[in-house]
Amino acid sequence: MGWVDPVTKAVVPPIHMASTYLRDEDNGYRSGRIYARADNPTFDQAEATLAALEGGAKALVFSSGMSAATACFLALSPGDHVVVPKVMYWSLRNWLLTFATHWGLVVEFVDGDRTDAFAAAVKPGRTKLVWLETPANPTWAVSDIAAIAEIAHKAGALLGVDSTVATPVLTRPIEHGADIVMHSATKYLNGHSDIIAGALVGARDDAHWAKLRAIRAQLGTILGQTEAWLLMRGMRTLYPRVAWACRSAQTLAERFAAHPMVAEVLYPGLPSFAGHAAAARQMTGGFGGMLSVRVKGGERAAIATAARVELWKRATSLGGVESLIEHRASIEGAGTPCPPDLLRLSVGVEEAGDLFDDLDQALKRAHNA
Repeated sequence: MGWVDPVTKAVVPPIHMASTYLRDEDNGYRSGRIYARADNPTFDQAEATLAALEGGAKALVFSSGMSAATACFLALSPGDHVVVPKVMYWSLRNWLLTFATHWGLVVEFVDGDRTDAFAAAVKPGRTKLVWLETPANPTWAVSDIAAIAEIAHKAGALLGVDSTVATPVLTRPIEHGADIVMHSATKYLNGHSDIIAGALVGARDDAHWAKLRAIRAQLGTILGQTEAWLLMRGMRTLYPRVAWACRSAQTLAERFAAHPMVAEVLYPGLPSFAGHAAAARQMTGGFGGMLSVRVKGGERAAIATAARVELWKRATSLGGVESLIEHRASIEGAGTPCPPDLLRLSVGVEEAGDLFDDLDQALKRAHNA
């Protein structure tokens, strides 16, 4: 974050709006740049920062988290076998069930928090990619990255990890054996709910990474210059924002775990949570700013509770400075693995006590309605 413009000495990087670059007199491109669909100087600092944060060799920014994630599967060939978790980002799950399977990938879904399920599903020589999301949205199930990386690599497969919720503040999957790390940069990396962006970080700058770079350029899934600048702006406050959200989420999880109108709290920071031990091994500095509560009274009570909040905002997405609440099953629709009584909470920068009081009064009003 200590970048300084070498010409103007500005401590904030400029936005380069150019779509094309001048050729040399001999028709070459010694600047290394040809056309902005391949890259742009505005991306340089954001990608370098992401690579450093994750301990990777290279990073690529994309026009969305979906475009970043799907690039990892589009780099495969029809007939390739991939293993993915049952609980994962809903849009990617739908894409895998529709486009990816119709295109020819063989997609196998397993329980993401069961290492033995991955061991049973991976097929040596045929499985080309194992995909994790940890903690997994919206139940926050935790996958053991190191153990599953060993399974994948032994079978000759790559391991990709969606680490959107953990962020590099809490987990650096490459250190645990991941080959590719994906972020929906719309979320915590940006942190201000004002862009759509995605990112990949590679453990190695190799032939596979070159293929991912080519897919981004050829499909035109490049991030806009202004969005790249806003992403860099957001990452400058990533650590304090995530640290604050972790503390508040832990407080809320502990308090709601004892709430008479809450059936269950799903949060990796609770010792009673099934994935707590795995989370403690691979997450440092906290357990994330996301949690879910299952409301007594089922789906109707959960929706009624969300309707009565005042400080929390009823909206999709996560990782911003504002605290969001969402009845996730109604968003995902038919086929969702999300329990119908579940409310997903993204903890922002408001005081934890105020957030608790607001949801507490909403639960009570919904119960008495």
